[in-house]
Amino acid sequence: MNGRPAVELHVISDSTGETAQRLVTALEAQFPDQPFEEIRHPRVETVDDLALAVTRMRGRPAVAVYTLVAPELRETMRTLCRRARVHYCDLLGHPIESVARVSGMAARMTPGARAALDTAYFRRMEAIEFAVKYDDGVGRGLGEADIVLVGVSRTSKTPLSIYLGYLGLKAANVPIVKGIEPPQELFGIDAKKVVGLTIDAERLAEIRAVRIQNMGASNRAYGELVEIYEELDQAASVHRRLGCPVIDVTGLSIEETAHRVTRLVERRRAAAEAEAAKAS
Repeated sequence: MNGRPAVELHVISDSTGETAQRLVTALEAQFPDQPFEEIRHPRVETVDDLALAVTRMRGRPAVAVYTLVAPELRETMRTLCRRARVHYCDLLGHPIESVARVSGMAARMTPGARAALDTAYFRRMEAIEFAVKYDDGVGRGLGEADIVLVGVSRTSKTPLSIYLGYLGLKAANVPIVKGIEPPQELFGIDAKKVVGLTIDAERLAEIRAVRIQNMGASNRAYGELVEIYEELDQAASVHRRLGCPVIDVTGLSIEETAHRVTRLVERRRAAAEAEAAKAS
């Protein structure tokens, strides 16, 4: 730790606090050198609950991040924080008021309300099931996929495929294994949806060494640096044959990699559509 005092992030909600938790996670990522302590206050339903939470923050290096649906609780929270001189962030108040003003409709004011099971929800579930079904080159779903990921073992292909599924995109992935030719189907699909993944050799060796240790295995070649360089060379050769863009995932989060993958695929499709329009 760098010696800085931890900033307390108090997540206060009249439900589970999942909405506020997502923002807090994103917030912490913007201050990598600052230590944080998260303190959750779920199911806050009364003024006394709010007062108790604010009392815990008084005089502390604290920020209150809250999602309270009931207007009276939001107003009370603002008042209590101001009196206690605690910094606060109301995540739902202003958005609810703005949407109500523009739409002319009143919000339901239901704590923990979830979105309806609409088309987007079912598309997401279908895409996640697709990612699981066609993980690691299993099956013949490359033609149906929206995105096909190609890379060596431990380049985050599986979690990335699942995350893309959460975004509603059907993702399949194909592993590059030393001495084994990729499936021929890979070279016959739409090249615009193929994205290669690579990683720094030394970082890959570290990741594999940890995995070997956790599995209690002794496959020395799996983590041998020379072997890894050869695998990465083979992967680069396959990427060149496919003519696909390649993303180096070293140090990237799954979210950032997913953003880059989708942006690449969208740009390639848009470019192809523009060329087709010109030709016609």
